[in-house]
Amino acid sequence: MTALRIVLLTTAATFPVLTLAQQMDPSMPMPGMEAPAKTVSTAARPPRGKGGMGAGPSSADPHAGHDMGDTGGMAGMGGAQREMPNAPSPPAALSGPAHAADLFYAPSVMAAAREDLRAEQGDLKAYRVLVDRLETQFQRGRDGYRWDLQGWYGGDIDKLWIKSEGNGAYGGKLGRAEVQALWSRAITPWFDLQAGVRHDFRPNPQRTHAVLGLQGLVPYSYNTEAALFLSNKGELTARVNADYDLLITQRLILQPRVEANFSAQNIRELGIGSGLSTIELGLRLRYEFIPEFAPYVGVEYERSVGTTASYARASGQGPDSVRYLVGLRSWF
Repeated sequence: MTALRIVLLTTAATFPVLTLAQQMDPSMPMPGMEAPAKTVSTAARPPRGKGGMGAGPSSADPHAGHDMGDTGGMAGMGGAQREMPNAPSPPAALSGPAHAADLFYAPSVMAAAREDLRAEQGDLKAYRVLVDRLETQFQRGRDGYRWDLQGWYGGDIDKLWIKSEGNGAYGGKLGRAEVQALWSRAITPWFDLQAGVRHDFRPNPQRTHAVLGLQGLVPYSYNTEAALFLSNKGELTARVNADYDLLITQRLILQPRVEANFSAQNIRELGIGSGLSTIELGLRLRYEFIPEFAPYVGVEYERSVGTTASYARASGQGPDSVRYLVGLRSWF
């Protein structure tokens, strides 16, 4: 009897709820909510069947009364197009000294600290000596030698450069020897402007030149030097050279090199003609046992051009030559 009473009481409590649910209209507003404006009149609503379902094959859209036309406030909701506010800095942020420490320390103390920092970090003096080419040249006729050295001392901006290069034949006379002393100043992060003096010890007669040039890196890391020389006899010449380190491995490096010499006039006593006088094309393959010590082998082609070639033929020399190289590149 107790179980039967529980079943009867449960059924009696559930029946009114089901009856009320069947009589409710889905469009009736819930308490506390505003019903949307209707665009379809109640008279046009199709007849309902059992349970409130449409009796025909299709029924009216239950969302037909929702007006979505006024959505102008959502136009700027796109996160990719929305700009962040960029308010100006408050005036107080731009007031006061440039360095906050100046508020706590005397000007003399700060000046001494800045000078120490400049001396330790920004004005550090260093040096480097580069033996770029120290080689034996195997060629037709008598074998020869060549050196090309340069070193500098100074800071990031100003440096003193010393350069020397020359060549000769084993068992013969020194063919060419020069020394340059240059003051160098960085004019860009990549280039230095250089000015100074050059003295030629060979060939004779000796000459002294004023020098103005550029040295640095052009795009793609080509080491480049270009200089004008004005001799004590008023002769204007120029030299341009460039090389590039092509890493085959971390230690094996192939270096192509080109050098061209120019003259503004004929210098017969030196065998130099006006215009492009000589051009050199070289290829050196070095192996860096350590970065500071790298022996190399290579080949180089040199040719005299124009009037310079005519001067060479008149002196019994050929206008061009091929040289096979064995040498050493080092720095410290």
